[in-house]
Amino acid sequence: MGRVAGRVAAIATALVAVIGLLLVLSAVHLLPQLRNPFRTTTTVHSQPPLLKSITALSRYEAASGSFQVVVELSQQTGFLPSFIAGSQTLFIGVGTDIAFVNFAHLKGSAIRVTAGHTVTMTLPRAQLEPAVLNVRQSYVFAQQQGLINRVAGFFAGNPNSQQEVYIQAQRRIQYAAKSSSLLADAQRNTTAMLTGMLTSLGFRHITIDYLTT
Repeated sequence: MGRVAGRVAAIATALVAVIGLLLVLSAVHLLPQLRNPFRTTTTVHSQPPLLKSITALSRYEAASGSFQVVVELSQQTGFLPSFIAGSQTLFIGVGTDIAFVNFAHLKGSAIRVTAGHTVTMTLPRAQLEPAVLNVRQSYVFAQQQGLINRVAGFFAGNPNSQQEVYIQAQRRIQYAAKSSSLLADAQRNTTAMLTGMLTSLGFRHITIDYLTT
């Protein structure tokens, strides 16, 4: 038994000596740095709390614009010339439109977090709300009426004409908003807002992309 115990002690002493030698060589860079087998390594592939925070916003109204359009409304009765039975009206329509980015339906793949300080987000493109015509600020700029159609007041006795000119004005405001930089401004403002928020959370490298369709 004494011999067995002696051999075990000798083997243990040799192992301790070998481990000590390896540690010394590693410390002086004669061997590659030894990794701690008990060290914990964390790799973050996604961040559900961050995704929930973004989707909780539902949407971000990122830009708004005011627009002024001109609508020309002409009416003619039968085959009579307009100066006898007809009218021509120039209407100035004033209204607004809002561009927003919808966060409500983002999925886990929309946010990718790597290396702890790098985040990439893929968002839907900015959209436009239906344009809103401001009836109080809109007005008749000019009006010509035929002899038969001369009446006092704008669209007197003809509510269909009033509705038609309002519809046309709203459509033109919608088109003007779509043709303007409002959507691009909305995406730029959304990027700035999210970049500021993500920077405050500790992210250093932030990429925000928008879907092409």
